[in-house]
Amino acid sequence: MKAILVNDDRSLRWVNVPDPVCGPKDCLVKIEAAALNRADLMQREGDYPPPPGCPEWMGLEIAGTIIGMGEEAAKKSSRKIGDKVCALLGGGGYAQYANIKYDMLMPIPENCSVVEAAAIPEAFATAYLNLFWEGGLKEGDTLLMNAGASGLASVVIPMAKAFGARVITTVLSDEIAASIAHLKADVVVNTSKENIADVLKQQLEEGHPVDVAIDCLGGEIMGKCIHYLRHGARWIMIAALAGTKTEIDLKNIYVRNVRIIGSTLRSRPPEVKAQLLAELVEKVWPKVSSGEVKPTIYKVLPIQEAEAAHDILYRGENVGKVVLTVD
Repeated sequence: MKAILVNDDRSLRWVNVPDPVCGPKDCLVKIEAAALNRADLMQREGDYPPPPGCPEWMGLEIAGTIIGMGEEAAKKSSRKIGDKVCALLGGGGYAQYANIKYDMLMPIPENCSVVEAAAIPEAFATAYLNLFWEGGLKEGDTLLMNAGASGLASVVIPMAKAFGARVITTVLSDEIAASIAHLKADVVVNTSKENIADVLKQQLEEGHPVDVAIDCLGGEIMGKCIHYLRHGARWIMIAALAGTKTEIDLKNIYVRNVRIIGSTLRSRPPEVKAQLLAELVEKVWPKVSSGEVKPTIYKVLPIQEAEAAHDILYRGENVGKVVLTVD
């Protein structure tokens, strides 16, 4: 089969690699679409290696068709050969085929295309993990989701809204604000015109403080914003694209009982991921099928153009997900 490998100069190539061998707990999936994540860029740069036992090539979420099953997978899984599925991978999605443990597979939600389904597993699992498992989000809570035009925000915002939360998000321009209007965030802050820390202070004074924040930016502004949360709020750090250092008033943290939580999905044990995916199918899939929560697709390219697809993320031009199709 073919897969995308990284050259010594960090460029990408579509080349032959060994065919996967289906283990007893595995399902062999013919990949039809694979979505991009910023973790792919980090892996390409050598900063985010795949977990032990995973292929060296990138790709955390795919959709396709089951074409083979190991003996144990056939006995224990509710899936069967010929089923259309999407899946969360430790790595290896940029390829024609993948071996995937049966409990990492999910059915494609009703009313969802294969391309849309490929954009679901990583983003939706990350969103659900941080909103509900880490953040404890409840109906009526206020969520701060930074970087509202990101692929993750395109899932987090409608998912939070579907479960009754109020959402504040940030963008860099009025044009970007218009492009995410369909996500229906309650407050959209253009940080080229407004200081988000000032906005959060005003929200606190008006009785609408943030209960949960999901932050992929970090940097100096994180330390300024964290002072203006509800007592007992949770600030969840999932990346630090704007910088790894900040200054925090620690007294504010313990007086307001604010919790700072570091969170990554990829580092979770397989059994935890399986539990998360099962809960995702049970609680979120009905909202996907009804159209309450849908992935936002920015662009679709053939996998042979993976480098051009990565460039879209490097430039930060995408509003929503970029997806590769596999022949």
